[in-house]
Amino acid sequence: MTLTELKYIVAVARERHFGKAADACYVSQPTLSVAIKKLEDELEVKLFERSAGEVTVTPLGEQIVQQAQSVLDQAASIKEIAKRGKDPLAGPLNLGIIYTIGPYLLPDLVRQNIARTPQMPLMLQENFTVKLLEMLRAGEIDCAIMAEPFPDTGLAVAPLYDEPFVAVLPTSHPLAVRESISSDELKNETMLLLGTGHCFRDHVLEVCPEFARFSSNAEGIRKSFEGSSLETIKHMVASGMGVTLVPRLSVPAEALRPRGRGRKEPEPMVRYLPIHDGEGREPPMRRVVLAWRRSFTRYEAIAALRNAVYACELPGVKRLS
Repeated sequence: MTLTELKYIVAVARERHFGKAADACYVSQPTLSVAIKKLEDELEVKLFERSAGEVTVTPLGEQIVQQAQSVLDQAASIKEIAKRGKDPLAGPLNLGIIYTIGPYLLPDLVRQNIARTPQMPLMLQENFTVKLLEMLRAGEIDCAIMAEPFPDTGLAVAPLYDEPFVAVLPTSHPLAVRESISSDELKNETMLLLGTGHCFRDHVLEVCPEFARFSSNAEGIRKSFEGSSLETIKHMVASGMGVTLVPRLSVPAEALRPRGRGRKEPEPMVRYLPIHDGEGREPPMRRVVLAWRRSFTRYEAIAALRNAVYACELPGVKRLS
């Protein structure tokens, strides 16, 4: 039994496909298949059920794969301990980040990280929350910046900041002249949402749950339209298709600057309005956190990444310690 063979069975269990697992391990499919067959013969058990186009893990295989992942984590820890003895910040840090945070936090975060810890380059991976959690468990990334809530998977979690939502309306909308808008007023509008899989979609539906389905009003059927990214949805708003909510960091700096008198400036296509639901009521917001495996031994690297986040400008959000 070798660590390589354990790596192969973990990959097949994750991918549910021998070809994809071989690609992920950078070996040919025959090499991977022979190694797994050798391990099965040695253990005298069947780890996988193979059928046309589908691979499933046997009940006993599930237990063995879980133990194999633990062994691989421990083996990786040995290397990490050796690195920490020299410089705990030396070497890349594999960071995952969700789609609705990455474009707005990463440019400043990468600059701060290079300035503070140039010996620890960030290897970045953007994805959905569910996929990042899988990658964390499999050891494919070291840590991830995500928004709560997400399933409790035994990860270590440190809060970074609370980020309020901002309403986006077409400039031609009657409410666009206002200084703020309420959640109740948004419920009367056609809401544009991110597609299924984006956790920010779920955050918006917490504010306006009726947009999860078709609803009707005096003017007929109203539908929640979907977009693939926040920037796409902003363009949909600009064209008059509806309104949306976005996280505060996605609001362009120039959109909140007072328009100068006597200067000819292009008329903006959308207006960004804070959400105000009355005194004593918090605006809708999301909590952004940093998560990592409890077995991850580079504690100083996690602390350095958090400090780099706190050094970013983060306009309009509440930093958490």
